[in-house]
Amino acid sequence: MGSEGPSVVTVHVTGFKKFHGVAENPTEKIVTNLKSFMEKRGSPKNLVLGSCTVLETAGEGAVGTLHKVLESAIAERENRSSPQGQVIWIHFGVNSGATRFALENQAVNEATFRCPDELGWKPQRVPIVPSDGSISRMRETTLPVIELTKTLRRIGYDVVPSDDAGRFVCNYVYYHSLRFAEQHGIKSLFVHVPLFLTIDEEVQMHFVASLLELLASSN
Repeated sequence: MGSEGPSVVTVHVTGFKKFHGVAENPTEKIVTNLKSFMEKRGSPKNLVLGSCTVLETAGEGAVGTLHKVLESAIAERENRSSPQGQVIWIHFGVNSGATRFALENQAVNEATFRCPDELGWKPQRVPIVPSDGSISRMRETTLPVIELTKTLRRIGYDVVPSDDAGRFVCNYVYYHSLRFAEQHGIKSLFVHVPLFLTIDEEVQMHFVASLLELLASSN
């Protein structure tokens, strides 16, 4: 019996709009341009780039849209008669003080915003999902962050694994996504990127494409 090759991997991505102190969010541009970039670059046959969504940089403002696109992707998967393989959500956010990429291993059930989000909300030590209990509750990705990091570094990217996604909107969205992923048998990962002034747009686009291709090839 011959090999059927790697199974299909559908990757959905999100980024964020501008927010306090970041007038131009690189993740908005990355997510907006990703489909055309991947078409020009070419990608593995088993990699399907699904939805590319830009979220408000606001806790509840982002989560409403997030749940809509998450649920839409699940409904689409269930409506298809043929098996669709793995579904992965990759969320991109900017860390304006960073000098390299970071793959986030976990999110914490705590919202402590250092400044108001784009809807004016500034929670302090509030549980993101009260029914999950304490603000110390953590959820981890089921993707192999260490292995992904090592491979991306071998390719030539300056990237590190991270256990701290902050307590702002990035962590807020990631926690909700990890919770949803666990409930629906999919996978989720958050990636922090620097400003384009630190690592230019072309390099960041190639990094994102390499990450997606790696996820497809390792499935």
